[in-house]
Amino acid sequence: MAMATTITEGAALYRLLAWLSPAYPVGAYTYSHGLETAVEDGRVTDRADLVAYVSTVLRAGAGRVDGALLAAVWRAAEAGEDAALDEAALLAAAWRGTAETALETMAQGTAFTAVTQSAWPDARFAAFAARHPRALAHPVAFGAAAGFQGIPLRSALQGWLAAFAANLVSAGVRLVPLGQTDGQIATAALHPVVEAAAEAALAADLDTIGTAAPMLDLLSMRHETQYTRLFRS
Repeated sequence: MAMATTITEGAALYRLLAWLSPAYPVGAYTYSHGLETAVEDGRVTDRADLVAYVSTVLRAGAGRVDGALLAAVWRAAEAGEDAALDEAALLAAAWRGTAETALETMAQGTAFTAVTQSAWPDARFAAFAARHPRALAHPVAFGAAAGFQGIPLRSALQGWLAAFAANLVSAGVRLVPLGQTDGQIATAALHPVVEAAAEAALAADLDTIGTAAPMLDLLSMRHETQYTRLFRS
């Protein structure tokens, strides 16, 4: 069921864990979502700053629209509604504030699509990907695959948002720098934020959804020309 609160056992659980694993080759570790510039500017200097930054991304930035897109795509895939799938894919490609955040989501989506088609083939997902060659944002590709392959919506959504947050925490641990224990404390502190973001995504309407975090976009734009950098965004 779309609103299941616990994940299905067996194959669906195994798929979800595999797709969210850091070992799944989507290249998430190469992106910081503007965090590198925030650290360079002295805006993020400790664990509390990092939690605040990632919370903003989830509540008012890309996490807000990406969660809503993932949910919409999952529902369209589960219902077999190709037109709704295609519309969400086009919206996801357009809803990017900067070239760097566009690269971040589209490159990861392309990588996710390629490896998932090879390792977990599904004819419906392959047909969707063929209609949008190398043009599926990561939450759209993930949501469609989850919907087609029977992973419950709430589990897929919470898992994807948690992985997104964890990747930014990992970037912060390397950039600030912080210790690994601080990184895990930050991840634990973000749990209620991830839960709230998932609930907001489940209730979102793509006709009215939007973001309100212009500083994140400004940091991302400045990262594009930052003199030295470790990350691609």
